[in-house]
Amino acid sequence: MHFSLAPLLVGLAAASPAKRQAKQPSMGFVGCSMSENVAQGYVAIGGKHMWGPYGTGGLVVQSWTNTNSASWGKFDQQAAKYGKPTEVWVQICIFQNPGATYDEVKQLIANARQHAVPGAKIWITGQPVYPDNPTSCFLAGPQGPQLTVDLAKRAGADAALNVTYPGEFKLMKGEVQDGCHANTAGQRSLGQQALAYWG
Repeated sequence: MHFSLAPLLVGLAAASPAKRQAKQPSMGFVGCSMSENVAQGYVAIGGKHMWGPYGTGGLVVQSWTNTNSASWGKFDQQAAKYGKPTEVWVQICIFQNPGATYDEVKQLIANARQHAVPGAKIWITGQPVYPDNPTSCFLAGPQGPQLTVDLAKRAGADAALNVTYPGEFKLMKGEVQDGCHANTAGQRSLGQQALAYWG
């Protein structure tokens, strides 16, 4: 009588990936609802490198300038879940008043370093810009999105800060639900942009 081991071997091969723990995302982020939009889209298209959304709506720059704030508490909960991140994306998010200063941005970067592994890579961007309707984001104000991009570019060009500015996030006509936030199509677009920036 002849027995084939093939079905047994196939069964073992199928079972083994389930036993291996899935690779945890190693990139954290700080920001606001705009960052959530990016994270939502990123996860939806299968991105694995960066954390998914974790409730950062409304958390503009000033929410992150105190390293012991409730915002950083949320970040630390994620870090406890996934391990301290080896990379952090800092998105400069503002309300029209008070906006943000370069000193506040520098404080955000310093705080991100405190909450990540030593030597972590820091990425910095502004909020999305709206090429078809540049002044549409009522929360940030007509010049707000561009201000955040300018601050991010300035930080990226400042050798002393050692951060990387990968480029702008853009939301086009038909990708915005309220003048500021991404609709479902916009989330996917932002997710694809994030995937292009950091995999």
